[in-house]
Amino acid sequence: MSDKPVQGEKRVFMTGNEVVAWAALAAEVDIMYGYPITPQNEIMHYWTRMAPKFGRKFLQTEDEISAGFTTVGGVMAGKKAFSATAGPGNTLFQEPMSMAEMMRIPTVVVIQQRGGPSTATVIYSQQEVTMTTFGGNGEGFRVVYSTAGHQDLYDYTIKSFNTAWKYRFPTFVLADGYQAKMREPLTIYDPAEKGIEMVKPEPFVGRPGMPGVDRPTQYLRNTYNTEVELYDAVMDIAKDYEAAMEDLMEWENFMTDDAETLIVAHGVVSRAAQGALPELRDAGIKVGHFRPITLRPFANEELRKAAKNAKKILVVESAYGQFLKLVKEALYGMDLPIETILRPGVGITSEEIVARIKEGR
Repeated sequence: MSDKPVQGEKRVFMTGNEVVAWAALAAEVDIMYGYPITPQNEIMHYWTRMAPKFGRKFLQTEDEISAGFTTVGGVMAGKKAFSATAGPGNTLFQEPMSMAEMMRIPTVVVIQQRGGPSTATVIYSQQEVTMTTFGGNGEGFRVVYSTAGHQDLYDYTIKSFNTAWKYRFPTFVLADGYQAKMREPLTIYDPAEKGIEMVKPEPFVGRPGMPGVDRPTQYLRNTYNTEVELYDAVMDIAKDYEAAMEDLMEWENFMTDDAETLIVAHGVVSRAAQGALPELRDAGIKVGHFRPITLRPFANEELRKAAKNAKKILVVESAYGQFLKLVKEALYGMDLPIETILRPGVGITSEEIVARIKEGR
């Protein structure tokens, strides 16, 4: 068998969970730590089926807190490690990801959002936006990619490992139950053949040599004895995060130059927004769409530019205002009415968006 899971480019027809497992293999991941929860279970299933063929490892932990901390530990030992979870599992991941945020450990976690609060449904929602972007007891110094489909899942799962290791912030791939379970076509590829150089992992502990003599001393701390020490540590992280924000932020504009109504949506819902544009444009309605790809950091200025000619904003999400909060913060000070379609745990169609905009004319 080849030592490379993916060679060249291949057109395939997969579920989203299968895509994540293939992307992690292509990204040269060493090990996955995980605990089962729907709708991400099949990431573990596919990984455990394929990874041993390429010398990769898997460890099932006793719960999601353990999965998070073993991911942190694996990374500290010099392994390229990741995990995946959803819903209540995402809640339990916030403690280890806060530790990773403080200690600058490059962790990667894939979130397949399900309904909430609590156990709720195992199917679909966009209700993990707030927890994934600002979870834990820190300041939210993390990177969150919101994917809209299977090609995104492949591309951004690969990219997330380079982002985490280059900038050393916890990095999340935020998808959802629809993307996890449905099949659709995409192109998988070997990153090296597309000129994507994967950042090599290195150990944080157990390095050869004497600290301060043969190599720089590392201070791996998540506990500080005084307020002043903590203040300095957090402000140093903030400085690094803000310096990296311009490189990290990603977004897409669709027909925004002359848009009088701007639809703002992320993830799979942005596909419904894109689907609504042709019918609305054919009806003579000047409508555009702004899709943030990174929810953290959020491309505030780019959204403001997209909205500069708009007469109103329509925020569409499968949650009850979690994404809306990010949009309002980005548009603060702009005198624009904001309308909403908020459907916690329920999918949204292009037809519903078209009907809402036509009703509001």
